[in-house]
Amino acid sequence: MGAVADGALAAGGEAIGVIPRALVERELAHGGLTELHVVGSLHERKAMMAELADAFVALPGGFGTLDELMEQLTWSQLGLHAKPVGLLDVDGYWRPLVAFARHATEEGFVREADLASIAVADDPEALLDRLTRLERAERPRPKWSAPAP
Repeated sequence: MGAVADGALAAGGEAIGVIPRALVERELAHGGLTELHVVGSLHERKAMMAELADAFVALPGGFGTLDELMEQLTWSQLGLHAKPVGLLDVDGYWRPLVAFARHATEEGFVREADLASIAVADDPEALLDRLTRLERAERPRPKWSAPAP
């Protein structure tokens, strides 16, 4: 996250951070951000990031990245937001996750429309283009299931 923030700032952009107080106390906060919001918990962090974001992009990462990504995909699936979600697939990092999502769709746990709402690209510019197209698309949110006959 620090490298992304540094890159954005070096290019003349803004970098807004949201961090739980406990991590600030462990000296993990970036000192040169445009804005830094200190919150009480990881849950508050994710909620504030969701509020501030226009879109969500996951770069290769670990459990924290997966947690944040899955929460935003779930919120999108439930219709709690209509913001685009993308994966920057550096060196095929996200291929196993995309394969899993396809499998979950084939098994009936993820709707085709929800799978199609995830933008994936190995090039940042191509990903931004796909996110822009997703942002403009109508994404209907049908009910989870039909009543039993």
